[in-house]
Amino acid sequence: MNKRSDNFQFVPFIILLAINVAIGFVTSLFTRPQIAGWYALLQKPWFNPPAWIFAPVWTTIYVVMAYAAYRVWKHRDNSVAYKTAVGIYFIQLLLNFFWSIVFFGMHEILGALVVILILLVSIILNMVWFSRFSRTGAWLLLPYLLWVSFATVLNLNIYLLNR
Repeated sequence: MNKRSDNFQFVPFIILLAINVAIGFVTSLFTRPQIAGWYALLQKPWFNPPAWIFAPVWTTIYVVMAYAAYRVWKHRDNSVAYKTAVGIYFIQLLLNFFWSIVFFGMHEILGALVVILILLVSIILNMVWFSRFSRTGAWLLLPYLLWVSFATVLNLNIYLLNR
């Protein structure tokens, strides 16, 4: 592991944050219009949270994810392990992005369930690979894993109630 300076570097963090927030913003373009329409008409389980909770939770998760990635970036090197960790990070971001498109944009509840199950696996792999460079960075992804686990159960129940 390559130990880098402990000084916070604002620009790299802002770049990582911008990537995450941009993904969140673009997915919200698919999500927001559907909340009062299509999504409101679906049968949902008793534990479905109120719609207003999703934006602040996801915003917080995206910020924490960016900081986790930044922590790993601080220990970057040219190794295959680092490139793998970064690759998995971007794969899970892409899966996160596609879930919203499949669920809200395409109204494919079962397809979204498949995407979110793959996303869960990729988050776990992301944590494993991040831990090679920053244990803190890996653990910072735990709230994301827990929220997506909850979202998976919610997605499954919405599928079962609406098939």
